[in-house]
Amino acid sequence: MTGQTSETTPAQPGAGGRIPIDPLVRDLAAETARLRDAGPLAAVELPGGVPVWAVTHHAEARRLLTDSRLVKNIAHWAAWQRGEIPRTWPLIGLAAPGPSMLTFDGADHRRLRTLVAQALTPRRVEELRPRIEEITAGLLDQVAEAGASDGGSTVDLKGAFAYRLPMAVVSELMGIDDAHHPRLLELYDSFFSSLTRPELVQQVIGELRTFYTGVVDRKRNDPADDLTSALIAAGEDGDRLSEPEIVSTLQVMVTAGHETTISLIVSAVAALLIHPEQLAMVRDGRVGWDAVIEETLRWSAPTSHVLIRFATEDVPVGDAVVPQGDAVIMSYGAIGHDTEQHGPDADRFDVTRSPNRHLSFGHGPHVCPGAGLSRLEARIALPALFDRFPGLQLAVPESELRNKPTVTQNELYELPVRLGA
Repeated sequence: MTGQTSETTPAQPGAGGRIPIDPLVRDLAAETARLRDAGPLAAVELPGGVPVWAVTHHAEARRLLTDSRLVKNIAHWAAWQRGEIPRTWPLIGLAAPGPSMLTFDGADHRRLRTLVAQALTPRRVEELRPRIEEITAGLLDQVAEAGASDGGSTVDLKGAFAYRLPMAVVSELMGIDDAHHPRLLELYDSFFSSLTRPELVQQVIGELRTFYTGVVDRKRNDPADDLTSALIAAGEDGDRLSEPEIVSTLQVMVTAGHETTISLIVSAVAALLIHPEQLAMVRDGRVGWDAVIEETLRWSAPTSHVLIRFATEDVPVGDAVVPQGDAVIMSYGAIGHDTEQHGPDADRFDVTRSPNRHLSFGHGPHVCPGAGLSRLEARIALPALFDRFPGLQLAVPESELRNKPTVTQNELYELPVRLGA
């Protein structure tokens, strides 16, 4: 979690004085602080020795997220054009995920985003509430059973609850059968943890693409009231969407639809258990759950870093310049702890913080279209969890909570808790 207190020495500068992004995520708090202190634009080195620029302050990130000189098309990355980025690079699946909202700008981006947004309108998202409540209640029953069978009422809340809820919800939205959930979760776990085994990158990407191609084929033959069928219908209506666009968009939506929500739920629960005085304010009604969600998104952003833009010309940022052809990432962990935006206590988890304007779901035309659904899931899951288990507490010291080795997602290995009486 970004908000954890650092207990180790920050990594030393990499080549050319660049700040190395630790692929094992051994001390995210120290890394976040170092990036923030480096200024609004930090020279960093991603795993594999790949040099990029990291935007670390709120004001600059907000501006650059709408700057047309920074684009998503990897063809503008000079290092990629020179062949310096191998296909086996662990982050290639995020830098070049196929033709989708993550790779398009301008009219093509609006075309894809409009179709997705039509399926995720506030009204459509709210209509999912009863089903999300039903899934949540069923999973909490299973959590209770797991705790009882353990004998000591101890359970990994991430694996038993937070890991499974978002996948169930987004799969239903996309029309993916429940039977595929276990394998999908395994594939995404491998995808985001491939830093330790880069030779698996293309294998996992290929298997995910094959899976989603199969989903599209089945829905083409047997359409239903789901987003996949809607994308296919749009593609057949004036040839607005190609087959690769449908497959890539489906993959991006499922990925974004469950990974960020897993982190949001896990981080919120951990933060509240680590800060019982904050939980007390929520439990007695002084603070609402919406405030908990927004403070969690700021303090422990679900996405630590995203390879998101490539400069089509020199772009000034503060006293520095992103040269044409260079890559830029948004370091949302550092951005959420920017003292110029959030005050001198930005490192403190405070559910009473107001105003609380963060960028953890992006900004402008590229803001995450699934943000409303993720918030709704957390808004249902968190109070249901604490109402069901009012004695909930961490089963291990805070210092033993460890991040998974993925430089893009802020994700714990597990969240061991005692369910209480």
